[in-house]
Amino acid sequence: MENEAQSDHRLHATVRGRVQGVGFRFFVVRAGRRLGLRGQVRNLPDGRRVEVIAQGPRPALDALILQLRAGPPLASVESVNLLWTTPAGDLPAFAIRA
Repeated sequence: MENEAQSDHRLHATVRGRVQGVGFRFFVVRAGRRLGLRGQVRNLPDGRRVEVIAQGPRPALDALILQLRAGPPLASVESVNLLWTTPAGDLPAFAIRA
């Protein structure tokens, strides 16, 4: 039986605040790659939210959540909504999605 911490989990997060035009997506990609996660990040059309989909071991995802709540220096994060979903094999290395 696979260890729970090492098995894949999938996170869908929506980050709200001043998170567009401040390098937030690049910040998330760097954090996701450093943590060994697969996933994607994109700006949402309302101009106030960024969507993050990430998959990997739960401890790495928990570390990413801390990074999302902090954001890069020019960002101002108001809220981070989290939704845990079923892992799927459809995510490549962490990247920005248009």
